[in-house]
Amino acid sequence: MNIQKSFENEDAALYVVPTPIGNLEDITYRAIRMLKEASVIAAEDTRNTKKLLHYFEIETPLISYHEHNHQSRVNQLMERIKDGEMVALVSDAGMPAISDPGVELVQAAIAEELKVIVLPGANAALSALVGSGLTTQPFTFYGFLPRKKKEKKQILEDLQKTEGTIVFYESPYRVKDTVEVIQETYGNRNMALGRELTKRFEEYVRGTTEEIFSWCMKNEMRGEFVVMVEGRNMSDEADIRQESTWWESMTLHEHVTYYISTSGFNSKEAIKQTAVDRGIPKREVYQAYHIQT
Repeated sequence: MNIQKSFENEDAALYVVPTPIGNLEDITYRAIRMLKEASVIAAEDTRNTKKLLHYFEIETPLISYHEHNHQSRVNQLMERIKDGEMVALVSDAGMPAISDPGVELVQAAIAEELKVIVLPGANAALSALVGSGLTTQPFTFYGFLPRKKKEKKQILEDLQKTEGTIVFYESPYRVKDTVEVIQETYGNRNMALGRELTKRFEEYVRGTTEEIFSWCMKNEMRGEFVVMVEGRNMSDEADIRQESTWWESMTLHEHVTYYISTSGFNSKEAIKQTAVDRGIPKREVYQAYHIQT
């Protein structure tokens, strides 16, 4: 058990300091003060942080702290705090330890019964969630999905029955693929994208998974994305169970044919939707429709 009184003899501590995710005006007065008063700033990328410090005329020494060297840095920084120093932790943007380095350092400080003081500040996930138009309570933050489609789909299936909005981070290089897998897995739910938050080209794209996937295919993806998709409405669970049974008497071939004849789908689209309905791999439906008939 660990109980912390944050503001008794507050000098020696690990200070987790959020930095702007775009607009430099989003930094707080307190964050600037702590960065000035700290003995050292542990930064994800010292090159990026130097630009921020130069803008605010902060001359505190920097030390690198990132995923490749955190094991060797933790003990070094712990010793500095034990010696009475103030160590500030920053990432390239936003709140450290949220899809950024820092978790191990916080855990080590707590294990050593050293104080961890977290400053409030800019965070892409919360900013995007509030602007999405989707429910904000409850919500589930996942972070970055795996790169490989099979692993990505498995995570999405695990989250499929989540009630609240589900929030992901994604790079411009993978966001199209991620939205496509979300559509395949969840069907046509409401969702939103937040792009380049707080920067000059900030943009929200709100709609259904089908609409947003279509938008992604027609536009060049630039900037960092927050991807948000509504969760299952459990109050409609009875309706969902009833609706899900309409195809149970059909063979896979009949299920695909139904979509082709009634919805205007081509065979590829019909196979995809049939797989979503039944929660089975597309290849199984493909074989039943094209090979076993």
